[in-house]
Amino acid sequence: MLNLGQMLGSGIYSVPGVVLNSVGSVGLLFIFWLLAPIFALGGLMLYSELAGMFPNRSGAEVVYLEQAYPRPKFFVPIAFAVTSVLLSYSATNSIVFAQYVLTIFEVPITSTSQTILALLVCTFSVAVVGLSTKWSLRAVNFLTGLKVLSLVFLVVTGAFVLLGITRVVDPFANFRSPFSGSTSNPNALATALVKTNFAFVGWHNAFNVLGEVKGRNPVRTVRKAGFISLFLVAALFLFTNVAYVAAVPKDEIKGSGQLVAALFFRHVFGDGVTAKLLPAMVACSCVGNIIAVTVGQARILREVARQGLLPYPTFFASTKPFGTPLGPVILKYALTVLVIVALPAEDAFNFLLDLASYPNLVFHAATAIGVWLLRRRRAILGVLPSPYQARNIFVLLYLMSAIFLLVMPWIPPEPGHGDVSFWYATYCVVGLGALAMCGLYYWIWVIVMPKLGGYEIVEEIEHLPDGAATARLVRRYTYPSTSEQEPLLRND
Repeated sequence: MLNLGQMLGSGIYSVPGVVLNSVGSVGLLFIFWLLAPIFALGGLMLYSELAGMFPNRSGAEVVYLEQAYPRPKFFVPIAFAVTSVLLSYSATNSIVFAQYVLTIFEVPITSTSQTILALLVCTFSVAVVGLSTKWSLRAVNFLTGLKVLSLVFLVVTGAFVLLGITRVVDPFANFRSPFSGSTSNPNALATALVKTNFAFVGWHNAFNVLGEVKGRNPVRTVRKAGFISLFLVAALFLFTNVAYVAAVPKDEIKGSGQLVAALFFRHVFGDGVTAKLLPAMVACSCVGNIIAVTVGQARILREVARQGLLPYPTFFASTKPFGTPLGPVILKYALTVLVIVALPAEDAFNFLLDLASYPNLVFHAATAIGVWLLRRRRAILGVLPSPYQARNIFVLLYLMSAIFLLVMPWIPPEPGHGDVSFWYATYCVVGLGALAMCGLYYWIWVIVMPKLGGYEIVEEIEHLPDGAATARLVRRYTYPSTSEQEPLLRND
């Protein structure tokens, strides 16, 4: 349910129109909805192997990268920590929720109305996670079940469209000449893959809470959950796109933005009450997604804090007073509010989606390479390999997809196929800028200042009253001794 709760968010209801606008043809649209789960499968195999190496650790990628790249000391954890903090927002689903709710009540979508509704749903969803883990998981389970039923209903409706028993006159019109209008522009293809990958983000969500999974073999439990959820979502997404293409004219899908699902029901059921049913389901999906993502990301941020990579690590690592990672939840909420308010409403969804994906691609590539590094290191030390070794073809597949998505967006898109109203590669520059700031921060904090101040950065472990362990990075000073004894050391 954690995996489904994150994958079944706004993606399938909001990105097909953008993908079709990028690739230009229905045939390529379906190909990309088949490619994305294959790349996700490669990632699932990698995570399974890495989880088998570290079966008692929550946090997933931050743990795996820390173990794979111990040198330079603290560099990878700091870089991951800073980018994880900066990109831990749920603005995209909040924005889609606002757009669909406004559509239900036939209220014009303006910057003000979209922003207010997005802030309200974000506040509610994050509050649920911050107040109770039990009730947040219950909400995830309930809303995820509702989301699965809504997608099944959409797929069945699409089948009725294809059978010719709805008001749609020619359901096969878009399937004729399926590759007509296809583009070969690398930027457009990369944009399409970014969007479809976004829809599948969440196959790894349960790995983030691996240390909290009960049972004799938590890794096997999480691995099986990943396979089941990925297969189920891949099938639902593919047939949902078939339903869209059967009911909505191609040009309308291209221009639908994030509202393709609303167009689908309007074409099938007209403008009556039934046409408002699916937008309501989409809104519920967004709420469930925000809660599920917050549950997973809060654990990542807490793990980052426990490593001493955030200021006030005691606050961020503690689970008081509600037994929840309240500090990371508050931080995630503040960042979500900031990006919702700061960005232009009409470009916010596409820009934030692309920006959230780009720096993470660097970590995806590093994780793939890290599997090989850890295998070799463990073999040298005589440590048994993970019980869930991934085939090299999956490792290579995951690595190549990350490299493709890092390089291709720099190529200019064709006219009319850009994602935003400003420069097409802005999100690439901002994403790389965030990574560069990580490097600069590391250089100043860990290298320059210790040399100038006569100290070094060391790690201390502290056990909190609630049982949590947190690491603090502290300064250890060295002072000249008045005798020939060893220099004095003190912690600050």
